[in-house]
Amino acid sequence: MRIGVITGSGSYDWPHLEDHTAETASTSHGDVTLAFGRLKDTEVVQLSRHGRSHHRLSHQVAHWANLAALLECDVQALVSCTVCGAVDPSVRPGSLVVFADLYFPANRLPDGSPCTWCDTPAEAGRGHWIFDRPFSEPLRNALITAAEQIGTPVMAQGTYGHVDGPRFNSRSEIRALAAAEVTAVNPTVGPEVVLAGEVELPMALVGSVTDHANGVADKPEPVETMPERMAASKQLFADLATRALPGPEPVGAVGTVYRFGS
Repeated sequence: MRIGVITGSGSYDWPHLEDHTAETASTSHGDVTLAFGRLKDTEVVQLSRHGRSHHRLSHQVAHWANLAALLECDVQALVSCTVCGAVDPSVRPGSLVVFADLYFPANRLPDGSPCTWCDTPAEAGRGHWIFDRPFSEPLRNALITAAEQIGTPVMAQGTYGHVDGPRFNSRSEIRALAAAEVTAVNPTVGPEVVLAGEVELPMALVGSVTDHANGVADKPEPVETMPERMAASKQLFADLATRALPGPEPVGAVGTVYRFGS
């Protein structure tokens, strides 16, 4: 089984892969640097959504190119790893959230265009992604079990909230997200979820909590703690993937894509 892994802030490479090689993939949406290797018996294709040294900020991430590159490599499932800020005060920095739902009402890519592959009228195969929950339960269960095995606190249910970047959110914005029952937030992963769902690529999303979002904690932590937790998340995600992939159960598409033939 070949699994795609997208990593975020602090995890710009994936050096622990066995038989590690890197190459540039050219897609119709742009070039993407990919790392190929193995975790035990699982083939892994990894990419950094921001690029080395955080080359792209959140509003510059090339989501179409990233997903297109993974699809051209014939990945059969996707695990996205991200750092995030907790909106739920009970979720502590340093813990993990394996998300079960998505809050992304704008459904827009960073350039403002609709987040969809279906951008051509009358194109065969265009359609609507229809789902109850957007994430693969077998992949989620594998990540939850792996987190328990490595002894990291994990929230097994939670809603990921996608916001526009690159700035962080105001206190009033975080209160609005809390009212929508968002668990944790950042400005990067919403498009990955939608684009994967539209092509029927099973996906799971795991977040490493670096801090509480604005106004959630009584006293904000020093900004300097965030880079430290980002750096620590790299090894945490590596340990998680080593135990979780490919997962103990068959992995199938999430929901249904209702397509039009012409």
